[in-house]
Amino acid sequence: MATTQTEQNIYIWQGRDKRGTKLKGQQVATTPNLVRAELRRQGITPVSVKKKPKPLFGGAGSRITAKEVAVFSRQLATMLKSGVPLVTALQIIAGGVKNPKMRTVVDKIRADIESGSSLYEALSEYPVQFDELYINLVKAGESAGVLDIILDNIATHKERIESIKGKIKKALYYPTAVIAVAIIVSSILLIYVIPQFEGIFQSFGADLPAFTRLIVNISHWMQDNGLILLGLIIVVIVGLIMAKKRSPRFAHFIDRTSLKIPIVGGILEQAAIARFCRTLAITFAAGVPLVDALGIVNGATGNRVYDDAAGKIREDVAVGHQLQMAMQQVGLFPAMVIQMASIGEEAGSLDEMLVKVAEAYEEEVNNSVDALSSLLEPLIIVIIGMMVGAMVIAMYLPIFKMAAVI
Repeated sequence: MATTQTEQNIYIWQGRDKRGTKLKGQQVATTPNLVRAELRRQGITPVSVKKKPKPLFGGAGSRITAKEVAVFSRQLATMLKSGVPLVTALQIIAGGVKNPKMRTVVDKIRADIESGSSLYEALSEYPVQFDELYINLVKAGESAGVLDIILDNIATHKERIESIKGKIKKALYYPTAVIAVAIIVSSILLIYVIPQFEGIFQSFGADLPAFTRLIVNISHWMQDNGLILLGLIIVVIVGLIMAKKRSPRFAHFIDRTSLKIPIVGGILEQAAIARFCRTLAITFAAGVPLVDALGIVNGATGNRVYDDAAGKIREDVAVGHQLQMAMQQVGLFPAMVIQMASIGEEAGSLDEMLVKVAEAYEEEVNNSVDALSSLLEPLIIVIIGMMVGAMVIAMYLPIFKMAAVI
């Protein structure tokens, strides 16, 4: 694995070419003198070379997303297929990246390769951005001389995975956000609006209807305990998030429970199976042995229940069991998936069969999310209407009562 002896920095430079035209840009190097030397080598007279200052508050684009890694992979694959040398391709990509952190990573990868490292070794320096699956596939691609094809497959894989994740987030976040807004609006009505009506009713001295008294009592409770309730909700949410991150057992429990949620659990299951099959297919197709490929899949399904299943399947395959038999033993995969794996093993086309399964389940996820969204939209409108409508009716019931008496 490559190591950087001296810290590399980004330098902003200005210079003039042989025609006197002003040029500017930025480059990763260990010292400004190396930047000046590189500029002179390219026929540019350096005027100023300054270290790029770090943004005061971290700046925009402080995190590299999976989508950016997918775009990077696609661009690099396209250039390599076109015959562009690896170092030149990385330099071109870095020049077009908007995220400063991603640009720095690409520039440092290029610098490591110029120093004699392989692409696999250079990427290994950034395990957060380039996971074990990515690095192992690149290593296999470099060894087999098909790096452009492997990078293209990686880009397709990441794009499909991000598409599934986006669909699931859409299915879960949209109703959650709408219901949260409804709860906030209802809380505002209970805390600030209902008391105004209560004062008006008290001035008449009339008895309030039972439903109105219920809403007024809820309003009193919210005024007295609203902040406590809000704090409790925040503590519970933060506590659950921290517990899931720190406790593998609790995270496994959450993932297992999520699979049992009506409708949503089915979508999560389909997504996990799709990621399992696609990850195993692309890894096995790259020439990684099946046992090692299953080890990479363990951690790539997006659900700890299926990650653990991949680990158990790997143990069974390692002692000589067929893949389809090992998949059947964990009891998580539908018969169709097991049958397709069996056919692929017998025909010597396991990767192709797994890709077909992944595509089928990805399509199922798309259809399920669309159906869920169509079902939830009117249901959410009804729920919000009932919540707000109940309070409106409760406030107008005394008025109707007084009008009937008059």
